[in-house]
Amino acid sequence: MSIVDRFLKYVSFCTTSDENTGMTPSTPGQMEFARYLADELRTIGLKDVTLDNNGYIMATLPANEDGHPVVGFIAHMDTSPDASGKHVKASIVKAEERDYIDACYAGQDVIVTDTTTLLGADDKAGIAEIVTAMEYLIQHPEIKHGKVRVGFTPDEEIGQGADHFDVKAFGADFAYTMDGGAIGELEFENFNAAACKIKVHGLNVHPGYGYHKMVNSMRIAYQLAVMLPRWETPEHTQGYEGFYHLAGMNGTVEETTLSYIIRDHDRARFESRKRELEHLARKVNCEFGEGTVEIEMRDQYYNMREKIEPVMHIINLAKEAMTAVGVTPVVKPIRGGTDGARLSFEGLPCPNIFAGGENFHSRYEYLPVNSLKAARDVILEITKKA
Repeated sequence: MSIVDRFLKYVSFCTTSDENTGMTPSTPGQMEFARYLADELRTIGLKDVTLDNNGYIMATLPANEDGHPVVGFIAHMDTSPDASGKHVKASIVKAEERDYIDACYAGQDVIVTDTTTLLGADDKAGIAEIVTAMEYLIQHPEIKHGKVRVGFTPDEEIGQGADHFDVKAFGADFAYTMDGGAIGELEFENFNAAACKIKVHGLNVHPGYGYHKMVNSMRIAYQLAVMLPRWETPEHTQGYEGFYHLAGMNGTVEETTLSYIIRDHDRARFESRKRELEHLARKVNCEFGEGTVEIEMRDQYYNMREKIEPVMHIINLAKEAMTAVGVTPVVKPIRGGTDGARLSFEGLPCPNIFAGGENFHSRYEYLPVNSLKAARDVILEITKKA
């Protein structure tokens, strides 16, 4: 099966994750896809294929030459809840046929949707690249390499992709997530990340008789929200700049919930941002009464840079592999996170390599075919050079 056909098959599975189910995987479509993948990995000839009850897949390409480290490649099966991933209608067009495709892809074949759903290149492109590279190596035993481990995870998009990943069982010396964006991206810095849920409690009475009685939780929630710095939001930040992102709001007079994500590359600024939200909650409680605002904060992942810097040879290996296949490495910080961030802190150094897609989490997501193939070739080169 060609890499394009494989990717198009993968996006036919609806694997949108959902942080509200309390299950792992969080949605049944992910387990359906996982079963398909596990069978496919066995069919192409990988060994030790396992699928656990939480939807984690691991498999082995045995070494055919001694003296190499064990390299891992990881991608995630779920797609973002930010846009529908159900009934994806994908097609291949020329870049010029869609005005949202960057001009740098002029003349290229690009995989798009009908813009009613996301595409799922994040991260089914990464899975297709890994599986196709492994199949190629199995079919070409003359290419010498060490042992390779493959891992596919659920629920990365809701920050839970590494929750049940067994680093010891995976057994790699280092790994790469194939979960980056445009061609050439190589990332070993990411945001420190936290999720914050704020509940605001009010009191509802007939609005005609609300004088000094009604407490409108929505108005209080709005007051709290506008106390945060206006310019420290995703739409006003770039590079290493952090932000507060109001990702969800749901409310009535009686109760309003605000869902925030907090991001910053610098750990000290990250901790300061969390303290600021807690400070604002206390200020609102001082005005409206203790218990009006409840705040729940949880860290999601941290900047992997401190874990990668001692093993920078794995970054150099990725750069060399990219250069060998004609791709210019673009080293940049991730304005997001990957499973690799948490895995790096669990003892598996795991930087991030491009999967090739653009406009992730959007109905205008797209995947240049050349980028898809280039990422596959980078995997092959890393395996050969490790």
